[in-house]
Amino acid sequence: MEAANKNIVTTIADTVRNSPNGSLFFSNSFPEYDDEYVGHIMSDLVKGGELYRLGRGIYLKSKKTRFGIVYPELDYIAKAIGERDNADILPTGAMALNMLGLSTQIPMKPTYITTGSARVIEIDGRTIIFKRAVPKNFAIKGKKRSIIVQAMKALGKKNMTQELVNKIQTLIRENPEIETLENDYRYMPTWIRRIFQKTIKGYQIVI
Repeated sequence: MEAANKNIVTTIADTVRNSPNGSLFFSNSFPEYDDEYVGHIMSDLVKGGELYRLGRGIYLKSKKTRFGIVYPELDYIAKAIGERDNADILPTGAMALNMLGLSTQIPMKPTYITTGSARVIEIDGRTIIFKRAVPKNFAIKGKKRSIIVQAMKALGKKNMTQELVNKIQTLIRENPEIETLENDYRYMPTWIRRIFQKTIKGYQIVI
């Protein structure tokens, strides 16, 4: 039994050491082993300076520079958490607007809708919020389009300015995602669908 445990420790430690900087690990990153036992191994790697604990059950491999630890973007961490939980996630509100360049405001608490559990996760003093949403919110298949729609919902029809419309039309033209377009039209609010349709047809929208 002791030899078997030693092999498990070696296997996990070698995986961590051979992974590139910026890699994230979770207590359930090694499903063939018990999560709690993996957590103990990860804690030992933290003590040895090979991993940094970002939050409960979340670990980062990163080198410490003279400027401190290099942390990944919160969006990268959020996507990794979604993959871990086998859940779909979408940035919403200020997060979606900032990601698309429609706002310079950096959200203090990035918010995502998810098909997984609603939760608030603290990452080294930073916060990521996951809000449970019905599957219909994830029906849009275009990857960039789904974020554009979330951003437009956050803005609201009444708050659309000519500058915002111009930027959104540029985003739509740059990311046509034609293969999923007809499907996605069915799940857009009417006012958003009209902007997409006119843009795809080549019209410049003036408000």
